[in-house]
Amino acid sequence: MNAISMNMVTLFYLVASVCFIQALKGLSSPSTARVGNVFGMSGMAIAVVTTIALMLKLREQLNSGGMGFGLVLLGVVVGGAIGAVAARRVEMTKMPELVAAMHSLIGLAAVCIAIAAVSEPWAFNIAARGAALPFGNRLELFIGTFVGAVTFSGSVIAFGKLAGKYKFRLFQGAPVRYPGQHIINLLVAIAIVALGLMFCFSAGATPAWTPFIIMAALAFVLGVLIIIPIGGADMPVVVSMLNSYSGWAAAGIGFSLNNSMLIIAGSLVGSSGAILSYIMCKAMNRSFFNVILGGFGGEAASGGGGGAQEQRPVKSGSAEDAAFILQNAESVIIVPGYGLAVARAQHTVKELVDKLTEHGVTVRYAIHPVAGRMPGHMNVLLAEAEVPYDQVAEMEDINGEFGQTDVVLVLGANDVVNPAAKDPKSPIAGMPILEAYKARSIIVNKRSMASGYAGLDNDLFYQPNTMMVFGDAKKVIESMVKAVE
Repeated sequence: MNAISMNMVTLFYLVASVCFIQALKGLSSPSTARVGNVFGMSGMAIAVVTTIALMLKLREQLNSGGMGFGLVLLGVVVGGAIGAVAARRVEMTKMPELVAAMHSLIGLAAVCIAIAAVSEPWAFNIAARGAALPFGNRLELFIGTFVGAVTFSGSVIAFGKLAGKYKFRLFQGAPVRYPGQHIINLLVAIAIVALGLMFCFSAGATPAWTPFIIMAALAFVLGVLIIIPIGGADMPVVVSMLNSYSGWAAAGIGFSLNNSMLIIAGSLVGSSGAILSYIMCKAMNRSFFNVILGGFGGEAASGGGGGAQEQRPVKSGSAEDAAFILQNAESVIIVPGYGLAVARAQHTVKELVDKLTEHGVTVRYAIHPVAGRMPGHMNVLLAEAEVPYDQVAEMEDINGEFGQTDVVLVLGANDVVNPAAKDPKSPIAGMPILEAYKARSIIVNKRSMASGYAGLDNDLFYQPNTMMVFGDAKKVIESMVKAVE
C-alpha cells in the first residue's frame, strides 16, 4: 500500500479513536450520555468505512475476487439490521440480556477471526503465502482465541441466568457448585496454557491445528465453569467483567492483524470495563480478583431467611396512605430498584414526582451502583422518563442526606437498602448500601415479602417507621398519583 493511502487510513483511525474516547467521557454521566452515544456511533461509522476501503486496497494487491468482499457487505447489512430490530424491540428490563448477548458475539467473532488468520495468514497480510506464522502472531492469536472463547461461553451462561426462563440448570439464577470445582478450573486453565504454548512453538508452515482446536474447545468450557458458580445477585458485576473480556479479546486480535483501530477500541472497552468492574466490586463488597477468576458469588444466597419472613410482623398500608405521607413531607428521596423496571413504572414515577413538586415537596432519586441487573440500569430508566439529571444522585453523594429526609420511597429495591450490611455477622457485611433506614419515615413498595438476589431477609421492612405497600409498582404509583391530585 502506498504511503498516502496508509497515512489516510491512520488519520481516519485516529479520528475514530478520538470519537471513542469522547464517547466514554460522555457515557460517564447521564446528562452527557446521548452526546457520548453520538460520538461512539460516529467513530464506529468512520472505522467501518475506513476498514472497508482498506479491504478494497488489499484485494487489489492480492488480486482476489469480489466474493469475499460481497460476503463482508452482506454480513454488515444483515448484522446491522438484526441489531437495529433487536435494539428497538428490547424491553428495558431485558437490556442486561441484550448486553450479555452482544458480548458473546464479540467473543465468538474474535475466535472466528483467529481461526481464519491461522488458516490463511497471507490473506490478512500477516505472513507471505506458504510461509510460517511468526511466533509473536501465534502468541497473539492464542491469547485472542482464549479470551474470546471464554467471553463467548461465559456470556451465554450470563444471558441464561439473566433471562431466568430456561429450565436447564446451568441457566438458573442459583450458583452451581460441586466438589473440587476450583481445582478443575485450575487444571483446565493449565491445559489451555500448555496447548497454547504447543501451538506457539510449533514449527513449519502448516499450523499445529490439533493443540489450537483443543485449546479453543477447553476455553469454551472454562468460560462456562467460571460463570456457573456465580449467583444472580452478582450478575451486574459479571456483565461488567465480560464487557472487559470482550474488549481485551478484540485488542488481542487487533495485534495479530496489525489493525490499530481494533487495538485502540478493544483496549478502551477492556480498560473501562475493568474499572467499572472494580467500582461494582467495591459497591458489593466483593474481591476484584475473585471476580476475574470466577470464584465468587452465592455466599450471600446461603444465608437466606425464608421462614423468618412469615414470623416477623410488618406494618402495611394502602397507596392512599402512602400518598398522604408523601404529600405532607418536605423532603422525599426515591430509591428505584429492579421491581420498578419490571413494572415499567418510570414514567408514572415521574408523574408522581411532578405532582409532589407542585405541592412544594423536594424530591430526589438515590441510585445504588448495582441497582437493577446491570451497571447504570436505573439511570437508563429514569433518563427514558426524562427525569431531570439534577434530581438524580449517586450513593456516595446522597447517603449523608437520609438522616435529614422526611420520607424515603423504596420502589422494588431490596438488597441495596438492607441494613443487615451493617452487621459484621451478615453474609453481606461491609456491602455499601443506601442508608434509607436513617430517614424519619420509610415507604417500601414490593409485590411480596420475598427476599432479593442475595437471598436475605431485609431488616428495613420490619422497622417501626417502615410501611409496606404491596402490589405492582406501576398500579400502586398510579393510585398514589390519583390520591395526591
